[in-house]
Amino acid sequence: MTAAVIVENLVKRFGDVRAVNDISFTVAAGSTTALLGGNGAGKTTTISMLLGVLLPTTGRINVLGADMLQHRYRVLPRMNFTSPYVDLPKKLTVVENLMVFAGLYGVVQPRKRIATLVEELEIGNFAGRAYGTLSAGQRTRVSVAKALLNTPDLILLDEPTASLDPDMGDRVRHSLMQYQQRTGATLVIASHNMAEVERMCDSVLMMKGGKIVHQGSPDELIERFGRDSMEEVFLDIARAVHPGQAPSHATERAAKP
Repeated sequence: MTAAVIVENLVKRFGDVRAVNDISFTVAAGSTTALLGGNGAGKTTTISMLLGVLLPTTGRINVLGADMLQHRYRVLPRMNFTSPYVDLPKKLTVVENLMVFAGLYGVVQPRKRIATLVEELEIGNFAGRAYGTLSAGQRTRVSVAKALLNTPDLILLDEPTASLDPDMGDRVRHSLMQYQQRTGATLVIASHNMAEVERMCDSVLMMKGGKIVHQGSPDELIERFGRDSMEEVFLDIARAVHPGQAPSHATERAAKP
């Protein structure tokens, strides 16, 4: 198995708070991995360190064969991301914003690439509008377009379908899955949409209190907890008294024939 991401003993402290507390994991190349957990679990901090936006307190991150602490500029052109917490310049139109980022990423034939993404993500109706006038759902779709601009080998997606209605959310997921099939890209998704996780993801890393407390495929976790869906698994883990502890009723149910 070729690894796109290798994380070893990663720690990030903010003062006395350990936002990420000694986590290790590997993401297989070409796979889709979910990074799950409640608010404050450490997901966004972890993604920020994978991107090189935050430096870890201790630990090692290897992305696409490069040590992110020493050589991140070698692989940053092969990466991209979405986040509901990052706005684009509000006075620029959608197309103007995408042209700026296409220049930053060195996209060849940027207008052609942008036209393709405008069609695939159905943003033509507002492509000429100022970003600041868009709804939350429209901004989400523009963020996904920005993330695909440079045809990245690794995409880090923080709530990629946030604020989208079910129909548009389904269309965006379909676009991401088609992109992955065409290119062999690796996706890492932080999401609170458990149906999205079940549909898209090969593996799940469940975080709580800055630690990875459970991992496996969606089917493996559903079976381990004796549940019917990832949403039920998520609730069990979120409500467990101690990190890594499954509620007793999940264990009992799983043991039943």
